[in-house]
Amino acid sequence: MKRQDFDFELPEHLIAQRPTQRRDGSLLMSVAPTGQTDVGPFARIPDLFSGDEILVVNDTRVVPARVRGEKSTGGQIELFFLEQSQASEIRAMMKGKRLKPGVCLHLPSDVKGYIESAEGGGIFRIRLENCPDIWLWLEEVGDVPLPPYIKRRPDSGDETRYQTVFAEQRGAVAAPTAGLHFTPAILDSLRAKGVTIATVTLHVGLGTFMPMRVDDIVDHKMHFETYNVPQETRSLLTTGRPVVAVGTTVVRTLESYARDGSASETDLFIYPGFNFQIVDGLLTNFHLPQSTLLMMVSAFAGQNLVRTAYKQAVESKMRFFSYGDAMLLRRKDGRWH
Repeated sequence: MKRQDFDFELPEHLIAQRPTQRRDGSLLMSVAPTGQTDVGPFARIPDLFSGDEILVVNDTRVVPARVRGEKSTGGQIELFFLEQSQASEIRAMMKGKRLKPGVCLHLPSDVKGYIESAEGGGIFRIRLENCPDIWLWLEEVGDVPLPPYIKRRPDSGDETRYQTVFAEQRGAVAAPTAGLHFTPAILDSLRAKGVTIATVTLHVGLGTFMPMRVDDIVDHKMHFETYNVPQETRSLLTTGRPVVAVGTTVVRTLESYARDGSASETDLFIYPGFNFQIVDGLLTNFHLPQSTLLMMVSAFAGQNLVRTAYKQAVESKMRFFSYGDAMLLRRKDGRWH
């Protein structure tokens, strides 16, 4: 199976550059296992649930991961925080010439960074000085890490709209975008209907930004991401009720947990032929051509069905990617119909 099998034509003007005026103002395409589709406002999503479902959301919180500075020898740099590796050491992506161990970086709030090592692919380990709390420092000086297909600088509106209303556990460098559509009122409507809202945590990491560079998809290696399934959610998963995942990050978390309940990291790559053990329904945004996320969605609902739904989404001028519209899918052999 080749990555080119997951390509599609997408007019650039359909890539959403800003969120809708209202958080729940996007469109929602509901896709039945037969392929039948229905497009309407996202706010009607409670009508698509019968009330016995478990809706699982990712409560990760996006870190303001972009930090600008300059080298001691001159020249501007942009540091993209990936993770804290030790007390005063981070892993970050940077682009630029003469970035090598020993180089000193002048960063905001009088913080200095010293490149300790280069890991390849533009990733460096950087020791920070005069930075007692990395998380607080990022909150004060960092920018919202909007994805590269959003062709503008982040503004104050992104600080709230590129964060879900249930975000709690800081650590992601990209939003779990399917969750961006939910409002407290929609969650309350689902609960009133009988739907149980459960949480998992998966900190969206480097893999989100790394394009597939191999032609045969089985040769692709995913980067590790950390996750947690709380005990309350684990107990709900044993009840036999239909499980609906809000986003591909939740799918990856639950299906990783199904395979190794004691793990805290996953490099699981889901593509067509995958045997799903937990997830019955999937709410997700529309994804990049040839991306691992599109491959996961195709594995879940069927490659031909997804290809047809994407074609209809383009023809209907639905909005794509992080700030775009959503689709709701049911697994043909799942418990949710």
